[in-house]
Amino acid sequence: MTWEKELGELKARSKLAEKMGGAEKVARQHAFNKFTIRERISKIADEGSFQEIGKLAGVGKYDENGNLTEFTPANFLFGTAEIANRPLIISGDDFTVRGGSADASIPAKRAQAEGLAVELRLPHVRLVDGMGGGGSVKTIESSGRTYIPGLSGWDVVVKHLGIAPSVSLALGSVAGIGAARVATSHYSVIVKDSAQMMIAGPALVDWAGLGEVSKEELGASSIHTRNGAIDDEADNEETAFELARKFLSYLPGSIDELPPITANSDPIDRQDQALLDAVPKNPSAVYDMRAIILSVVDKDSFFEIGRNWGRSLICGLARFDGIPVAIFAEDPKVYGGAWTADASRKLIRHCDLASTFNLPLLHLVDCPGFLIGKQSEEDATIRFGSQALAALGQSTVPYCSVVIRKAFGVAGAANSKPGVQHFRFAWPSGDWGSLPIEGGIEVAYKAELADAEDFEASLSEIKNRLNMLRSPYRSAEYFEIEEIIDPRNTRHKVCHWARLAFRTLKTGPSSFSYRP
Repeated sequence: MTWEKELGELKARSKLAEKMGGAEKVARQHAFNKFTIRERISKIADEGSFQEIGKLAGVGKYDENGNLTEFTPANFLFGTAEIANRPLIISGDDFTVRGGSADASIPAKRAQAEGLAVELRLPHVRLVDGMGGGGSVKTIESSGRTYIPGLSGWDVVVKHLGIAPSVSLALGSVAGIGAARVATSHYSVIVKDSAQMMIAGPALVDWAGLGEVSKEELGASSIHTRNGAIDDEADNEETAFELARKFLSYLPGSIDELPPITANSDPIDRQDQALLDAVPKNPSAVYDMRAIILSVVDKDSFFEIGRNWGRSLICGLARFDGIPVAIFAEDPKVYGGAWTADASRKLIRHCDLASTFNLPLLHLVDCPGFLIGKQSEEDATIRFGSQALAALGQSTVPYCSVVIRKAFGVAGAANSKPGVQHFRFAWPSGDWGSLPIEGGIEVAYKAELADAEDFEASLSEIKNRLNMLRSPYRSAEYFEIEEIIDPRNTRHKVCHWARLAFRTLKTGPSSFSYRP
């Protein structure tokens, strides 16, 4: 007696599962320039590393003799895999089976995927395409009842944010709980044109009397990568997979590990002569902060996050002598680098990411303060800006700043982190104060200017007096700025700091969990 018959059935059922929703549905998926879930997993994971769990789950139909006549596989796949030889959980919706809705799902599969990521303390990559497990009206008839909404298992999703990296890719029309899964992650990407993210789809929006709109009008990548709901957009799925792989390369597998140090062939004492005139003498002139970032980090190591939103602040990950660092810098090309409400929100998430996964924080400073004006007040900029300063103060990792140019006002105070000792450097172009001289002279010297016979001449004379005192070397005399450096030495100084900072990092949970 052998088990050949049973093993034959196992093989047959496995083949049925691999057919997903059938040839017609697979062809339809491809017609929309989308890969199937099995193709997606094979492309994002290391070759041959995917070990599927629950492959045989689905809905079967049987004849009177108990023989299987039809089989619809579950519309959710998951398992363990490796990316760059590092283990993780990968899960994803199969849109070829009932459009990824709850009608053909096995809820326990999704629950186990999330639970294993927590229990095994592994990164989790979600490939979201559909409602992500949410129900449809048709569910009422099939279940014989309505149900009151709940968030069963959501505590596990949130708990995972404080344990291991979470990446979500929006690869199709994502709505309801699926949209929430995309947003509740450390890093998210949406594919341009072929993917949209919505709280509810066009039919429900129209029913609510809010007008006829298309999926693209509701939830295009251009909407959500500019409001911060999703971090980045990709032109195609392959690019989305590459972004996910690169993001994970900077992070440890969990909070129980330190960030991975990579081999570095870029000399730490490399000097870039272009830095000598990177900052214009005219304090109102703009320049390219990203060029400075690229010059000082390890070659080809800068990974920007959220470029299309909160645009006055540049955030990303980089390496210095192979050590992963979370970096942020003001962009003088956008509002002069002033902090907006969105830029502040962006910084909060970035500080939380750094604290959760033990990434030292580097700030390249050119901050004229919070953005001022009526719109800024309506956006509650001071509220979000205060939260950003609090998040920076609460961050639990080593901090370093390099004052490239301006540091003014409350936001400009982020050149330092209160309550701790840290490295702080300044370029000779450094310019700081409670507010810019140019913007405050006429208020501070109102009486003197009112009595002047020649207003313009008097104003010019006051400017000249003050400009003689605004040299950063005056601040250095009082040790209000610790070190003024040759811009060409920035890389060497920061690499030295990064090596020292890495020695102080400790594994384990942060004093607060990540705030999605």
